[in-house]
Amino acid sequence: MTNRKTLITTFGFLGLCLLIWFIPSSKIQVFSILADAQALQEVSPKIFFPNKSLGKDKLVNAQMKFGFKLFSTLARQNSEQNIAVSPVSLALALSMLYNGASGTTRQEMSDVLGIKGVNLNAFNHANKTLEKSLDTNDYRGQLTIANSLWTRQGFSFRYQFLKANQEYYQAQITNLNFESSESVGIINRWVKDKTLGKIPQIIEQISNEDVLFLVNAIYFKGVWQIEFDPHLTTQQPFYLSNDRVIKFPLMSREGKYRYFETSDFQAVSLPYTGERFSLEIFLPRPDKNLKDLVSQLTVGQWKKWMGQFREQQGKLKLPRFSLSNEIDMEKALISLGMSTIFEQSSANFSKLTSRQVYVNRMKHKTLVEINEKGTQSAVTSSIRARMTSLFLPEEQFTMIVNRPFLCTIRDHKTNAIIFIGVVRKPN
Repeated sequence: MTNRKTLITTFGFLGLCLLIWFIPSSKIQVFSILADAQALQEVSPKIFFPNKSLGKDKLVNAQMKFGFKLFSTLARQNSEQNIAVSPVSLALALSMLYNGASGTTRQEMSDVLGIKGVNLNAFNHANKTLEKSLDTNDYRGQLTIANSLWTRQGFSFRYQFLKANQEYYQAQITNLNFESSESVGIINRWVKDKTLGKIPQIIEQISNEDVLFLVNAIYFKGVWQIEFDPHLTTQQPFYLSNDRVIKFPLMSREGKYRYFETSDFQAVSLPYTGERFSLEIFLPRPDKNLKDLVSQLTVGQWKKWMGQFREQQGKLKLPRFSLSNEIDMEKALISLGMSTIFEQSSANFSKLTSRQVYVNRMKHKTLVEINEKGTQSAVTSSIRARMTSLFLPEEQFTMIVNRPFLCTIRDHKTNAIIFIGVVRKPN
């Protein structure tokens, strides 16, 4: 049999992450996708695992640290674009892949993911617990997570790798005839179904080198606890960073919000029905810039900010917008120190297969929609903190989001950040 390169492809969405593996010197492509809801048979070799344990809370902190570092890197590398990232989707996809890594590849992944020295079984168990805690579909909103592995018929994978992904990540494992033209449609239909139609397609074709697609799909939908009145939405100026001004629909509402402000920015938290999930908006002062705000993102600074929100009467104007992008993750991950997974001759995934494979591509695709009813999203992936002075807000605040801003969606039950993005030009 002729040697073929092995490719892994991963798609991550606020909802979807996909990995595709290819053969000797095969490639792995990784795609991460986020969609935001509308506001309405081999024997595994003996493996040694360190003894350091990991609980759900520590895992959330590790994901948060990884997410902030990756997001800040992407924001610097794409300084003129809107950026949207789902830390949960990206971390889950890489966690599934981590079960197949060895040697330097595994070490680099553990360093970047913030799990150095952690027992692999404990790591997988913490991910399983977090997934179970995040999954919800009731009056409080909908957040669903689904994982899958699509394997090439005739290609052998380590039993332990498949077992771990099935046991801890509830991954659906399907052995497909990749030579059949129907395989692309089968995978895309799974993605479309898991993102409720928000992401209809993740792959266009399957090459002869593709041996595995690893997919993480996340779908979120939340309805505002108090909706905006569409009759109050009006076209107003939005000031871009290049001194251009565009007209854009701004929603308007007056009431009580969780709010705080500093000398650098204003921040408001908008709860979804049930108050389990919320959207946070961070608006830099007119004389400040978004880059400096993003540079402050660390786990410690984030927790401090979350503790400063207080209920306050105010007037809010917020763009009605959708945020959609598709980002290649290789450059950002390499800059963080995860480079070997992309190297054809050096990548070590010996716990995934006995063949030589590497990650050829990693993409993160996001779709977020914010309107008068709520948010809908789907996904198919150390920064220095600067202290600022906290102002005591006046009896009533006014916050007009008419310039570039930072936004997040977080889960109050687990403290996980489902989505983080910068909006430089609303669409």
